[in-house]
Amino acid sequence: MHYDILIVGGGHGGAQAAIALRQAKYDGSIGVVNAEPEYPYERPPLSKDYFAGDKAFERIMIRPAAFWAERGVDMLLGLRVEVVDPSAHKVTLSDGAAISYGNMIWATGGSPRPLPVEGGNLPGMHVVRTRADVDGMLDGLDDVAEVAIVGGGYIGLEAAAVLCKMGKKVSVLEAMDRVLARVAGEPLSRFYEAEHRAHGVDVRLGVEIRGIQGDDFVTGVRLADGEVIPAQMVIVGIGIIAAVAPLLNAGAAGGAGVDVDAYCRTSLPDIYAIGDCAAHANDFAGGHVMRVESVQNANDMANAVAKSLTGALTQYHAVPWFWSNQYDLRLQTVGISAGYDSTVLRGDPDTRSFSLVYLKAGKVIALDCVNATKDYVQGRLFVTEGLSPSAEQLADTDVPLKELAAALMAN
Repeated sequence: MHYDILIVGGGHGGAQAAIALRQAKYDGSIGVVNAEPEYPYERPPLSKDYFAGDKAFERIMIRPAAFWAERGVDMLLGLRVEVVDPSAHKVTLSDGAAISYGNMIWATGGSPRPLPVEGGNLPGMHVVRTRADVDGMLDGLDDVAEVAIVGGGYIGLEAAAVLCKMGKKVSVLEAMDRVLARVAGEPLSRFYEAEHRAHGVDVRLGVEIRGIQGDDFVTGVRLADGEVIPAQMVIVGIGIIAAVAPLLNAGAAGGAGVDVDAYCRTSLPDIYAIGDCAAHANDFAGGHVMRVESVQNANDMANAVAKSLTGALTQYHAVPWFWSNQYDLRLQTVGISAGYDSTVLRGDPDTRSFSLVYLKAGKVIALDCVNATKDYVQGRLFVTEGLSPSAEQLADTDVPLKELAAALMAN
């Protein structure tokens, strides 16, 4: 079997690559190898709308199943690429089949990082990465009264909000001294800790987990001080491991991800990588090499590669953005705050509508906007243009950010 373009991974990046290629009138053969048995679907709703039952699976599919066949995109479902032979331009699948390719786009994302403690594999332990993961949680939820969530990142907090609404007793166990410590400033962390506690969530910080209690099923989480947090379900959200082993084994440069250049090209001939697994020098993080785990990153990288493969060599350059829904709070983030040296609070957290602005050497590099969509939309220009307002100007909510940006750019 041969494909002119073989896409490995059926998440946001892989699906968008196929869509963009056909939109660009590419008429070569396209195959998508997807480890899941499902056609491509949106990931963010898994810990939000889909988990809560607010959206059926059909509503989170990226395109209807018939779409792919109509556009001549072969979906090879329930299969993985086990071996890559870059010199022969060939891969071997998990079922032993071999596929040759002209160009390959690696869009595999990653797998949830396991909790390395005794009992970590007991029934009742869960992660949130695929539809099957969430369906597995929902199947046993009627028999669950208490849930422990390991990890105070966005996935863990979103799941906590949904489970709290379901009437479950929820504990969030975070190893660091605040939630969202890796991605947000302290004011945002403290705001979300207070919100979850106000909804009855037991938020524990600086926690060390020593093991999972239970014989045939989870009954609790044992902490370093000997306390056991009762739980009939444990959800682990402590990051992902990039799914790049076949590429690295084939000689691709990389480590925690696969390294790509400004055009999303790996060091292997005719192989691109996009999305969560692609380590790139990000223009909005001072050129720091990093993996960006977001739908925006996956889609925009896919679009850039599709352009390059259809005649217009295109560098990846897109401002990062993210979002999170918890309770009635909508957090919208633009830019990457890593490396910030100061912050400005715009608005009052007590009103549950405010923004936290991150600066580095006086320039705005990111904004976290809670129920403040205008700040999010208007603040993008500060990030893309590297504007340098004063703290007093940023904190003045009487002046819309678009007016402040216009004044700064005029000067």
